[in-house]
Amino acid sequence: MEKPIIYQVFTRLFGNRNTTRKYNGTLLDNGCGKFADFDEKTLNRIHDLGITHIWYTGVIRHATDTDYTRFGIPKQNPRIVKGKAGSPYAITDYYDVDPDLATDVPNRMAEWEALIERTHNAGMKVIMDFVPNHVARQYQSICKPDDVHNLGEDDDTAMHFSSANNFYYCWGQAFDMSDLPKGDAQPDLFTTEYEEIPARATGNDCFSNRPGRNDWYETVKLNYGVDYCDAGGRSEHFSPIPKTWGMMTDILLFWAKKGVDAFRCDMAEMVPAAFWFWATDKVKYRYPDIKFIGEVYNPGLYRNYIGAGFDWLYDKVGMYDCVRDITCGHRRAGDITRQWQATDDIRDHMLYFLENHDEQRIASDFFAGDGFKGIPGLIVSCLLQKNPFMLYAGQEFGERGMEQEGFSGKDGRTTIFDYWSVESIRCGYFDRRKMQKSEKELSALYRKIMKIARREKAVSKGATFDLMYVNQSIADKQYVFLRKAEDELLLVAVNFDGAEANISVAIPRHAFEYMGIPEREVTATDLLTKEQLKTVLIADTSVRMTIPAYSGRIYKIKC
Repeated sequence: MEKPIIYQVFTRLFGNRNTTRKYNGTLLDNGCGKFADFDEKTLNRIHDLGITHIWYTGVIRHATDTDYTRFGIPKQNPRIVKGKAGSPYAITDYYDVDPDLATDVPNRMAEWEALIERTHNAGMKVIMDFVPNHVARQYQSICKPDDVHNLGEDDDTAMHFSSANNFYYCWGQAFDMSDLPKGDAQPDLFTTEYEEIPARATGNDCFSNRPGRNDWYETVKLNYGVDYCDAGGRSEHFSPIPKTWGMMTDILLFWAKKGVDAFRCDMAEMVPAAFWFWATDKVKYRYPDIKFIGEVYNPGLYRNYIGAGFDWLYDKVGMYDCVRDITCGHRRAGDITRQWQATDDIRDHMLYFLENHDEQRIASDFFAGDGFKGIPGLIVSCLLQKNPFMLYAGQEFGERGMEQEGFSGKDGRTTIFDYWSVESIRCGYFDRRKMQKSEKELSALYRKIMKIARREKAVSKGATFDLMYVNQSIADKQYVFLRKAEDELLLVAVNFDGAEANISVAIPRHAFEYMGIPEREVTATDLLTKEQLKTVLIADTSVRMTIPAYSGRIYKIKC
């Protein structure tokens, strides 16, 4: 089995070639990427990076300030929309796709289906978001099957909690917006007041009728049979099966039938594991190869959610936080050992990454300030284990994320709320003549490393041996490990330091015995540079090497 390498694209931004970039601009001002931008040439270029899966972020129709009423799509109140384009996690119709992404709005679903087919034809699998925990406050499906009711349509709004309800209600209290930002809503175009009586609980488990500006106030929490506010603090009511379970499982089956290969499940840990066990079982019964990726941040819950049917989980508070801290000089490189050991029993289920839409860009002023400083972490994240790795579009060009686009401030992240064009992606895919030299060099390095991860059987199939316990003298800034499959051995060493490192890597007898390494003279070839190193592999001796600053060596040896 090949190593999964996921390419996350924020679909709205990826193909947008409009260079206006007006602060807080509208769709008309700043433009928007389309499904059609992922043509055969672009998909082949993505695949050539070593990518096996594309995660198309923000496909399902969500709340937006843009008016599509002429197409029969309900308009959203701007007081409960974040940004002009809106959050892709404030879903307004689980059975529809974002009209922003369509060239021909009435034909938007067919355009998405065609993109699924093009992606498959390019040799990659399709991941899409499933947002199970919350919906937009003005959720209204216009594309649902005729026999499906809208969420909340049959709720008893006089009850704070009932497992027969889709939402949670604040008894007799109106939704209070007094603590929310007023934005730039124009009362002559659309009322700035939004009425919700009774108020429903907000998506981030805010059960008050008065959420604050830092709450997910644009969303409503879905009810999976957990009473968060009973006398005991929380109780589960899973028999009979809560109504929401069946409705959400039907949505998963709807998209699976269209050829989606995997679901990235937003804030999966905010939905009970019992639901996931029930739903994934039903989906995988019909579609055995489908994958579920969970956004789970509590390591104490990892095994529960894997047992509930998740194939891969974000390794955020473990490996990501560790590698980030090392890159920024806040931890020792040797701490990587402790992170993989903490999840060693579930290692193939952990998804490694250095960027995604929630995290700051490596090259931003808030992280490393330079995309090349992320190379040692990239090598470790790609090559340490057989588990999947995820790359966020623009990362390979050193995208800085230092623009203030509108609702999204200058925070080192690429906006998910605004209409915008990302210059590094625009040039990297659609106007390569304008790429900077550093962008070309960095993207070539990314391509090389990810192709090694995908093609080398020592990475996709082989065993791992961490060498740090006998190399503590270099543990501040360097990290070293072995990978081996059959007669192919990789000796991987990375340097998180800004200066060249001349090191001796000790290889203990246990490594030779565990991995079946013959003791003899060898010629090792660095897969990054093609440079050769002649050395002797003998138990309990060392291999000397030089590693450039913020780089690594990936020595391949035939055993």
